[in-house]
Amino acid sequence: MEIHLRIIGTLLVMLALVHLYFPRYFDWKRDFSTVSIVNRQMFYVHSFFIAFVVLLMGILCLTSAQELVNTSLGKKICLCLGVFWLARLVIQFFGYSSQLWKGKTFETTIHVVFSIFWTYMSLTFIIAYL
Repeated sequence: MEIHLRIIGTLLVMLALVHLYFPRYFDWKRDFSTVSIVNRQMFYVHSFFIAFVVLLMGILCLTSAQELVNTSLGKKICLCLGVFWLARLVIQFFGYSSQLWKGKTFETTIHVVFSIFWTYMSLTFIIAYL
């Protein structure tokens, strides 16, 4: 189980770093040019903190896999992370319109890859809790 937590940790650190490219890739400068400054700044700040929390989760998995699996507190943390990523998996299907990816090769691939990733993390953390 520890190896799976380390794999997840590596993938989460990579995911956090990918967030650095989101503003340019999704052309946020253009899209947010008509949005009020408070909404624009809230979006950027919240996006930063999402990436920061993902980075910290990754670091936790990389540095504390043994404790996560073998201690009472670690198991409780695993349960919370499992529920968190399970909620993210549900949002993958009900929070985003299928119009964003259906019929588009790259977007469908990303949708499938991340659906598998959210499932893997949910199951790994919940199994670690058990």
